Amino acid sequence: MEKAFKLDFVNDKTGSLYVNCCGCSQTAPLHSFGPASKPHYLIHYVLSGKGHFRFHDKEYRLEAGYGFLIQPNELAFYQADAKDPWSYLWVGFAGSRAEEYLHSMGLSDRHPIFSCDKSEELYSIVRDMMEHNTFGIADDLRRNGLLGVFLSVIADSAGVVAREEEDKGNQYVKKAVSFIQSNYCNPIKVTDVADYVCINRSYLYTLFQNYLGMSPQQFLTTFRITKARELLDSTNYPIESIALSCGYSDALVFTKAFHAMKGMSPSKYRKESHKESTKEQLQEVEGLIARLLKP
Repeated sequence: MEKAFKLDFVNDKTGSLYVNCCGCSQTAPLHSFGPASKPHYLIHYVLSGKGHFRFHDKEYRLEAGYGFLIQPNELAFYQADAKDPWSYLWVGFAGSRAEEYLHSMGLSDRHPIFSCDKSEELYSIVRDMMEHNTFGIADDLRRNGLLGVFLSVIADSAGVVAREEEDKGNQYVKKAVSFIQSNYCNPIKVTDVADYVCINRSYLYTLFQNYLGMSPQQFLTTFRITKARELLDSTNYPIESIALSCGYSDALVFTKAFHAMKGMSPSKYRKESHKESTKEQLQEVEGLIARLLKP
C-alpha cells in the first residue's frame, strides 16, 4: 500500500510553465509504478528511504537527497526498497518552455538523475502548492509561481549525476551568449558575463575558444558592432546615441572599436551603402548562435 496525498489540476492549459499535479507519498516495501507513462514532465524527489528507477534500459539506485525526471509519454518504472522503502514528493508540469528550462538545468532523458540537499525547502514548496488547491486564478498563479521556485531550488543546488563535462561547458557558453544578447546595450564587461554564469574569466575564455573559435571579448564586440551597423543603416540616430544603444558610454571608444573591426569610422560607413553586407554579417552572427543553441 502507498499512503499518498496528491492533487491533479486541469490539464488543458497553455503557457510557458504550469503545474499539472503534485503530491507526496510514503510507500510500502516494494511498492512500484509502471512501466507506464505520463503526458507531462514529472520530477520525483526522495525524502527518505531507498528505491530504484528504471528508464531507457538503465537502472538507478536512489536514496534520500536524490531525484529523477520522467519525460512526457515515455515508459518509466520505479520501485521502493524491500527493507527501507522510500518516501518522496513529486511535481508534474508542462509548458512551452519546460524542456528549455530542464535542459538548462542539465536534466534530460540522457541525464534524468540529480542530487539536491534542500529537502526541507522542496517539501515546503510542494506543501504550499497543495494548500492552494482551488481552481481560482489566485491559487493558479501561486502554484505556477511556486513551480518556478521549485525548479530554481533544484537548479541552484543540484548536481546532475553522470553529466558529461562537455555538456557543462556547452551550457556555460549558451548562458553567456544569452546574457550578451540581452545585455549588449548595457556597459557590461567580460567579467560581468563570467559572474553571471558563475565561472572565472579564464575558464570562460577557454570555453569560448573551444566552442565558438573566439574570445568572449571578441564575441561581445562583434555582436555590438553588428547591432551598430544595423542602426547605422536603418536609422538617422546620432553616432553618440548609437554608441549608447550598443553598450558604449563613450562615443570615441565606440568609434575606435568600429574602425578596428570595419576599417572605417561609423560616419564614413553610414555615407556608403552597406546594407547587404550588414545583413550578411547579421546572418553570420545569428548562424553562429543557432549552431551553439542546437540541441
